[in-house]
Amino acid sequence: MVLAIIIYFFIFMYGAQVMRGVIEEKTNRIVEVIISSVKPFQLMMGKIIGIALVGLTQFALWVVLTGGIVMIFMGTVSSDVMDAQAQEMTKMGQVIQVDDLKGDIAEPNKMLEIMEVIYDINFPKILGMFLFYFLFGYLLYAALFAAIGAAVDNETDTQQFMLPITIPLVVSIIVAQFIAQSPEGPISFWFSQIPFTSPVSMMVRSPHDIPGWELALSMVLLVLTFVALTWLAGRIYRVGILMYGKKPSYRDLAKWIRFKG
Repeated sequence: MVLAIIIYFFIFMYGAQVMRGVIEEKTNRIVEVIISSVKPFQLMMGKIIGIALVGLTQFALWVVLTGGIVMIFMGTVSSDVMDAQAQEMTKMGQVIQVDDLKGDIAEPNKMLEIMEVIYDINFPKILGMFLFYFLFGYLLYAALFAAIGAAVDNETDTQQFMLPITIPLVVSIIVAQFIAQSPEGPISFWFSQIPFTSPVSMMVRSPHDIPGWELALSMVLLVLTFVALTWLAGRIYRVGILMYGKKPSYRDLAKWIRFKG
């Protein structure tokens, strides 16, 4: 649930950075100079991928630091728990081996139970899913944010286009509590397959046993949707980036997508 919330907030945060960067370049007329050297699609993808690498670098640092803290904590706590249990049992006149405490104590200490749960968590699987869904979830939404930034002249005009994009993410967070209670239910399945909600919904299901075909289908749909939306966003971006002084409508966006010039 925590990782799902992180994905939710960082998609919004980094996506908004892409949109603001595009609007700033367009407003300052910097983009007119830049596209004389690169194609509009290359410029859009460069901005999206550059910010994605910034996000991944931050997450890598967090993972390293958090992993080190967790390892130190687990080592210290488990040692203290074992020593305390050994002293308690020794006082009762029972000689046991410290290594056997984990399985032989009839009523284990609460801290020991917590440690057992932590040891059973498949951290590599959860971390791998997090990186995949964060990256492609961000790429999918960042392409849409870039298209919005190219279509408008200021942030005020973005409101009419932001609502359809943000609704799926907001709904996925609302539904996350139901997915956590019933990870194998139909709501969990469909929300983890729809590309616009799968980055959040699938992370909520990640600690559970997800059928391999469901996970593979969710990933494939997310990647294919990202490719399709990036193509559409690129067609809007190449026209909108040089359009000034007009508040575009959805009809204008459709015309830009069909424009062949």
